Amino acid sequence: MENYHLISSEELDIVTIYKIFYENKKLKLSDESINNIQKCKTYLDAKLANNEKPIYGINTGFGSLYNVKISNTDLSQLQENLVMSHACGTGDRMPVSVVKVMLLLKIQSLSYGHSGVQLQTVNRLIEFFNNDIFPFVYTQGSLGASGDLAPLAHLALPLLGKGKVVHNNKEYDAAEILKEFNWKPIKLEAKEGLALLNGTQFMSAYGVSLLLKSHKISYMADLVASISLDAFNGRIDPFHDLVHAVRPHPGQRKVARRFNEFLDGSEIITQEKEHVQDPYSFRCIPQVHGATKDTLDFVESVILTEINSVTDNPNIFHEEDLIISGGNFHGQPLALALDYLKIAMAEVGNISERRIFQLVSGLRGLPAFLVDNPGLNSGFMIPQYTAASIVSANKQMATPASIDSIVSSNGQEDHVSMGANAATQAYTLVTNVERVIAIELMNASQALEFRRPLKTSPLLEAFLEQYKDEVPFMKVDEVLHDSIEASIQFLKDFDIQIEELFLNHYDLK
Repeated sequence: MENYHLISSEELDIVTIYKIFYENKKLKLSDESINNIQKCKTYLDAKLANNEKPIYGINTGFGSLYNVKISNTDLSQLQENLVMSHACGTGDRMPVSVVKVMLLLKIQSLSYGHSGVQLQTVNRLIEFFNNDIFPFVYTQGSLGASGDLAPLAHLALPLLGKGKVVHNNKEYDAAEILKEFNWKPIKLEAKEGLALLNGTQFMSAYGVSLLLKSHKISYMADLVASISLDAFNGRIDPFHDLVHAVRPHPGQRKVARRFNEFLDGSEIITQEKEHVQDPYSFRCIPQVHGATKDTLDFVESVILTEINSVTDNPNIFHEEDLIISGGNFHGQPLALALDYLKIAMAEVGNISERRIFQLVSGLRGLPAFLVDNPGLNSGFMIPQYTAASIVSANKQMATPASIDSIVSSNGQEDHVSMGANAATQAYTLVTNVERVIAIELMNASQALEFRRPLKTSPLLEAFLEQYKDEVPFMKVDEVLHDSIEASIQFLKDFDIQIEELFLNHYDLK
C-alpha cells in the first residue's frame, strides 16, 4: 500500500511537512476535504445562476478593473486570461524543492472549501505533486500582496497545458507532459483563476523551507561553536545554568545547556585557564545564538498560521450565504516574519565570523593563521576574508524588505508587503550563513590539532573524525576553495534527527 498523507482540516506543522518530503509521501484528499470543495463549488454555481449582481473576481475584471462586469458566457475565458496574463515572472527559477512545498500549500489552502474551485482542479494539482511534476516558477514578479500573483500564475499554467515543467530532472512543455499522462487540460470555471493566483504560497513555501534549513544551521552553529570554544581554550563558566536562570530566555538557556552536553568529558575545557574572560563572540554565544532560536520559534508560529489558512480572494462562506472580498492575500505577516528571520540568521553568521577571526589571530598559544611556518605559508588567513565578505553581503540583504511598498494596479493596490523579496533574500542569506559556519568548522578543526595531545569531548572527537575524512589537517598551503566546498557539503550532508531540530517547547524547568 502506498504511503499517503491525507489532506484534511488537521493542521500541517513543519515536522509533518518534513516527513511528507523525507518519506516521499503522496497526497490524497480526505472525504471531509472533498465534501468541503464540492459544497462550495455547488453554492457558487447556484449563486451565479440566480444573481445578476457583480461579484469581484467572479464576474468582474481584476484589480483596478473591478468595476467591469463580465458576461456569464465569458467567465471561463476570463479565468484563463487571468492566468496567462499574470504569468510574467522572471529571474532565476525557484528551486524544485521549494516548488514542491508550494504545490502542497496551495492544495491545502484550496481544500478548506472557501475558494470555489472544481474538485478536478485540486486533484490535478495533487497528480502533479504525486508524479513529481513541478512547474517552472520564477523568483521575481510578486509584490507579496494580491497574493503571489506571478509565481502562482506560473504554478497554475500547466493545468491549462501551458508553460513548462520539470519531471524526473527533465524539462517538458506542459502540453507534452499532459499528453504523456493522458490528461486533458483543465477548463477553468468562475473564480478558479483568481483562487489559484491569489494566495501567499510562494512566500509560505520559502518560509517552510527556510525554517527547516535555519533550524539545522542553528543547531550546527552551536556544535561548531563548541569546537571553536575548546580550540580557543575558552571557559565553560559563562554557560553555567545559574547565569541563564536569572535571565531565562528559552533559547539562551537551551544553548547553554547544549554546550555543556557537547563539551562533557573534554580535557581542554576543564584545564586551568590563565585568562579570566573570553571575547564576546565566545562568552555571549548563548545570548546571541539563543535569541536567534527564539526568533525562529516566532517565525514558525507565523508560518504555521499562514499555511493552515485560506489566503485567496474573495472568500466564499456557503453556510452563511456570503461572498466577501477581503485582503487575506496580503503578505504583511509573512514579510515581517521573514525580515525578522533574515536579521536573526545574519547574526549567527556575524558572530561566527568573529570567532573565525579570533582563531586565526595568533592568540591563546595558537599559531598565526593556524599553520606552521607562517610567512612561507599564509594558512587560514584568507578564509576569514571570505567569511567577512559573506557576512557583509548578509548585512545588506538583512535590510527589511517589508519597509518598502510600491503602488500598483492604478492605485487600487496601493500598499504591498514585498514579502516575496524578503523570502528570496532570506533564502540566499541563510545559504550564506551555512557557508560561514562551514568556514568556522574548518578553522576550529585545524586549531584543535594544535591542542594535542589534549582531546575535546568524546562527542566532538567523533564528529571531527568524520569531518577530517573530508577535510583533513592542512600542513602546508593548499587550494582552500576545495576545503571550503568540502566543509559546506559536509554540513549539508550531516544527518540530524528532525525531532532534535524542532524541540520548540523547551524543557527548562
